[in-house]
Amino acid sequence: MRDSLSAHGNSNLRSLTRFRDCKTRRCSSWDRSGRNHDAVGIGPGDIVRIADLVGPGIITHIWFTVGCRDPLYPRKTLLRIYWDDEKDPSVDSPLGDFFGVGHGLIKDYESAPLTMTGNQRVKQKSAFNCYFQMPFESNARIEIVNESEYPIGGFFYHIDYEEHLELPDDILTFHAKWCRENPCDGWMDQSQRYVDGWRERIRETVNLSAADNYVILKAKGRGHYVGCNLSVHNLCGRWWGEGDDMILVDDEGWPPSIHGTGSEDYFCNAWGMQNKCYPYAGASLHEHEEPGLGKSTSYRFHILDPIVFHDSIRVTIEHGHANNRSDDYSSVAYWYQNEPHESFCQMLPVEDRMPRPDDDSYAARHPSGE
Repeated sequence: MRDSLSAHGNSNLRSLTRFRDCKTRRCSSWDRSGRNHDAVGIGPGDIVRIADLVGPGIITHIWFTVGCRDPLYPRKTLLRIYWDDEKDPSVDSPLGDFFGVGHGLIKDYESAPLTMTGNQRVKQKSAFNCYFQMPFESNARIEIVNESEYPIGGFFYHIDYEEHLELPDDILTFHAKWCRENPCDGWMDQSQRYVDGWRERIRETVNLSAADNYVILKAKGRGHYVGCNLSVHNLCGRWWGEGDDMILVDDEGWPPSIHGTGSEDYFCNAWGMQNKCYPYAGASLHEHEEPGLGKSTSYRFHILDPIVFHDSIRVTIEHGHANNRSDDYSSVAYWYQNEPHESFCQMLPVEDRMPRPDDDSYAARHPSGE
């Protein structure tokens, strides 16, 4: 058996000096007639299989662009990927959220593994790119689910992959899962948050458990967690953060071996989120951008510092300090593990995935800040 580096490679410049003993392939939507309609159509309610690849192989790059009259197609369209004849998808997410921006929005941003192009709410047009490596042993099936009432007139795609004779014994498969809590169950009466003593009440409240935190990932098996994005619709006003990340590995008790100091700290920022995008962390959608006031998406990728688990992992974050806030949270977790995987949250029906209107934001309801 060849070693992991020569067979699988690493996504860095140094790995380019090592010969990759494989065949490079692409599955795409090019027009087989030789004309220029290089896309497939997907009717309302339809499921279209855009790739059915034979392994062993590794998907190295995914590119999509979508033509659809529905401005909310990024939330209404699902991406599902199945490895090796599994019945439950290993990737199950609304399209826009998977590529790094929530709330059904399109936003130009870049990170190391994911990018999105386009201007926010300008015809909702974008090029979506994913560079996560996705190995598979026998086959890979990629499906697009259109749960909009409008047809997708043009779904364009490239699936770049490698064919291998064999893969290393220690290979893990890629997973991504979208979840939502709308709203989170906060304990503080938001209508009373500005009365005398509210700051002290929050400051003095303790949380010595992860039981009521928002759950980003719950997995069983052997693998490593490689990051997430978190989309927040600020319903309660002021700063939505201050929630500590708490990551419990291998069924450990309290306190967890990985305990953070605040939401923006986990996303590698400080004193709130900054309107910047970096390779491994940042804000693909900043809360104070217009339009969309009160809506944000923050991301953190553990590419250079994956969090390893041998039996299980539970990735959580408080919604406000000690879970005091009741904001709308949704997220995509990205991780690698051996199969079979645990389905820790079911995909919501399309009506329950819809983003809240902009005027639900606290800032929109209280423009004076009162």
